[in-house]
Parts: sequence; structure tokens; C-alpha cells
Amino acid sequence: MSQVSPKIRVAVVFGGRSSEHAISCVTAGAVMAAIDRDRYEVVPVGIARDGRWVLAPDDQRLEIEDGRLPEVTGEGAAALALPFDPDDRGLMVIEPGRVPSTLGEVDVVLPLLHGPYGEDGTLQGMLDLAGVRYVGAGVLASAVGMDKGFMKLVWQARGLPVGPYVLVGDREWRRERKRKIDEIKELGLPVFVKPARAGSSMGITRVAAEADLEAAVEAAREHDPKVIVEAAIEGREIECGVLQGLDDGPPEASLPAEVVMGGEADFYDFETKYLDSSLRLDIPPDLDPAALGEVRRLAAQAFDALDCEGLARVDFFYTSDGRWILNEINTMPGFTPASAFPQMWAATGLDYPALVDRLIQTALRRSTGLR
Repeated sequence: MSQVSPKIRVAVVFGGRSSEHAISCVTAGAVMAAIDRDRYEVVPVGIARDGRWVLAPDDQRLEIEDGRLPEVTGEGAAALALPFDPDDRGLMVIEPGRVPSTLGEVDVVLPLLHGPYGEDGTLQGMLDLAGVRYVGAGVLASAVGMDKGFMKLVWQARGLPVGPYVLVGDREWRRERKRKIDEIKELGLPVFVKPARAGSSMGITRVAAEADLEAAVEAAREHDPKVIVEAAIEGREIECGVLQGLDDGPPEASLPAEVVMGGEADFYDFETKYLDSSLRLDIPPDLDPAALGEVRRLAAQAFDALDCEGLARVDFFYTSDGRWILNEINTMPGFTPASAFPQMWAATGLDYPALVDRLIQTALRRSTGLR
């Protein structure tokens, strides 16, 4: 009599403490709907905005509905804890008035968190301490990929093309504000003022007048005390997905996509990215084969330069004189229905369920600890 193989237990972690909480929830909803339940047992783990971990319902609606964003509230849910014991990979269920009980062994964690306290190496470090395998970049790559300043420094050191920028640290802004504003002015206007460690186009302002610089920096500082100011680059916005290679092979790059905005937005902000129905992705863009090959090559190099694992989305500008300029990398790109990453891989021949399966299988094959 044949024995049925046990399912692989996947803890899907979503929500979190960052300003990208809602987008993480939407991503998780789409991914959990795509996971093959015949092969995988899903354990939905929500992180509320206050940092509490809870066992979330598997049937929770995690979608943007009528402009309303989903969230993890944790109301009425059992709290969770992760034991820091490499020999015990079980999540602990903690219910009021009861002795903690194990939720069972988790084979792999799928951390669908965007922004600080999830995509920036903090969660990855905790999972490494606990000896748990997980999807995506490790501690260093996650931290560098989250911080646009260090990201650009690493790429510059590897000879990859980046645009002009100025970093504005918390202490510098408080004590040397005039000097930093003078540095920013040297970039020329317009500029883009961004939180250095945020994503989903949160807190970004396009500044075309010197009088608006201080207010733009303050707006970015609401999301992160460290700010980056980038010179505006006239060019087409092109994105490319990258996956860790199979069987120790080199990273693989998808067909790229061009972001085409049909509305009135001046740039690719949060509302345009997630709420604007006129946004379009052209996959592949109308580019000659040599340019398409070059952007895929550069995307793989950018991935390797940061020692990324699992997956990433690399964003570029393509100028009118044929130059590629790296903008940023996302080590946990969005998987929402509007997200470019799954759409690019679908166009390349890897549909949504197969993409999720590959990410899980890649994570299961890698070792824990130092790599």
C-alpha cells in the first residue's frame, strides 16, 4: 500500500509595520490563491501594524476594494511566536490563558513583506537565527537592496551605471540643512526626493522649484529619517525581473516591461501604481533586440552585485541616446494583480503558479546559515 507524501508546510508572512502594510496584504492574497494546495499546506501569518504576529484566516479577503486597502488587525486571532532554536522550526501558538502549543514544523517561510521591518534584512536575520529556510534575499542583500544610498554605492563600485544623487541623513538635515540644500541644488531641477528605505512609491515628491525642496524632504522624512534626492533622468521607465538560477546556474532575467502612464500623473507614484486603471505595461517594450539583451544582462549583474537570492525586480531608465541607468532594485517585488514582476515572467513563459512554485522550491534547496 503506497504511502501519501506529506505536504510541504509554507508559512506565508504578510502585513508588517511599514507604510507598505496594505500592499503586502494584497500581495499575500494573490500568492496564497496561486499556491498549489495539493502540494503545499499554507500557514497564513499576519503581522499587525503594531508588530504582533497572528495566525490569520486562510480565507481572508486581501484585495483593494473600492479604494479601501486591506490590513492585518489581529482581532480575535491567536498570537504567534518563532522559537530561536535551529532544531525546532515550529511556530508557537500563544492563546490567552493557555500553554503555548506548537503549530507544527514549518518547511519554508515565504516573507511577502515590503519595506522596513520585513524586506530590509530584519526578518531575514530572525529566520537565520531560528534556522528556518525562506524565500528571497539574505540579510545583507535585503538590507543593501532596501537602502537606496548603499545600493547605489555598491553598483557604482561594480562599475554599473547610476544617476547623480545626494544623500540626506537625519543628523545632517537637523544640523547642516543649508549645506545639504546647496548640494541638492547642484543636481539641477527637477529632482525626485525619496525616503531612502521605502518602496511602493511611498513618500516621493517631484520638485521643480527650489522653494519646495524643504517641504519635499520633510514629506520623505515622515517615512524614513534618511532621504535620497535624485536628479531627474529623462528616459523611458523599464523594469526587469530576475530569478536565482537553477542548479547553481547564473541568475535568469525575464523579458522586460515598460511602464506607460496614461493618466495625468507626473511620475510613477503610489496612486498611479496601484489605483490608476490607465496604467499600462508593455511586455516586451518596443526596443531593438540588442537593447533588450543589454537590459537583461545588466539586471542579472545588478542582482549578482548585491549577492541576491530568490528573486528581485530591477528598475531602469533608458535615455534617448541609448544609455541604460539603474534606478533601484526590489528584493521582494509586489505580486499583486497589477504588479510587473509576475506579468514579466508570464510573458517569458513562467505563469503565476509555476513562478510561486519555483520560488518555494529554490528556497527549500538552499542551506541554512552562512552561504
